Amino acid sequence: MKGSIGFRKVGDGGYYFVSWYIGKKQYKVSRYKGFLCRDKDMAKRLLAVMQSDEENGVFRIEKFINQTSDVVPFLEEWIKAQTHLSPATLKDYKNSIDNHLIPWFKDHPVMLHEVLYDVLCNLLKDINRTGKGKLNVMYCLHEALGYAQKAGKIMSMPPFPEKRRYGIEPKVIDAVSEERQIAIIKEIPIEHQPIFWWLKYHFRRPSESLALYKEDYNKEKDSFIIRRSFSNKQLVQHTKTHRIHVIPCHPDFKVWMDKLHLCISPYFFTHESSRLEGKRYQHDYLVDLWNKAAKKCGESIRMYAGLKHSSCTAFVNEQGGSVDELQMLTDHARRDSVMKYAEVKLEAKRRIQGKIISIRTQQEQFVVK
Repeated sequence: MKGSIGFRKVGDGGYYFVSWYIGKKQYKVSRYKGFLCRDKDMAKRLLAVMQSDEENGVFRIEKFINQTSDVVPFLEEWIKAQTHLSPATLKDYKNSIDNHLIPWFKDHPVMLHEVLYDVLCNLLKDINRTGKGKLNVMYCLHEALGYAQKAGKIMSMPPFPEKRRYGIEPKVIDAVSEERQIAIIKEIPIEHQPIFWWLKYHFRRPSESLALYKEDYNKEKDSFIIRRSFSNKQLVQHTKTHRIHVIPCHPDFKVWMDKLHLCISPYFFTHESSRLEGKRYQHDYLVDLWNKAAKKCGESIRMYAGLKHSSCTAFVNEQGGSVDELQMLTDHARRDSVMKYAEVKLEAKRRIQGKIISIRTQQEQFVVK
């Protein structure tokens, strides 16, 4: 087998090392898991690991000669190579790496191949974010380690901490009734209402409405094609899910169609006071319009929840639509994603309680008689 053990005398003591040749170049590896080999047994374990890697075809000398953690430089190089990510995802990954992963691995130096379950559990415990925030940081590291495995830098993907360890609380959908939703939209200045009615009726993301072009409306088929979006304020030629969606124009939106396209612009929704290219809307501008209108109505619901969440919830709970029909309208890939909109509301539960009490009272009266 390749490799041999040697000893270097230093003063009254010394240390052991593994002599390893690659071609004619000799490497003397003297550290095992970051510790100097003071005894021969440790050097034997080091040699066994090196021979195992060689036998399995995954040997990399860098794994054994680095004296400091290689995790930080790997993460820095990995994020530079992620040019295919959307601007929003790239921003989130950079935040995870710069503010959480790099600082932690600088304080807890380990080699890339030593990032195992116990290390990941300790990392998770120290991430100073809420449950979903912790999950985002760990997901970023999971993607990076997946790349490391494919590149042959690690032999296998380590198991990550179970989701119960993240402390993620189940989300309760925040929504308003359709009546309250309509009241808020009507408080928005009428010249800005079309984009909000479109979002109400078509169950889409605000970022998709901002990126909708005139050419995306097919007059013959009376339908819209959703194929681009805005990510971190940048126009991208794909939706968040990287899927193209074709949706019919809602009949109740037709009354607003004639009020659009009053300026020369590729964008479907525009406003005269915009300073952006093509007089398009910006997400922050929509949020500001929504918040002001909601405040007038005594509501504090966020725009996304007040539009998409509220429309989906109303479809199931007020309009009698089924979960399957909602899934078809929203183009969700998984049925589980739309089940959250089918939660029975508090008042509906109260009505059911009232019916039960009424039935029980009638039964008791019957028995008395």
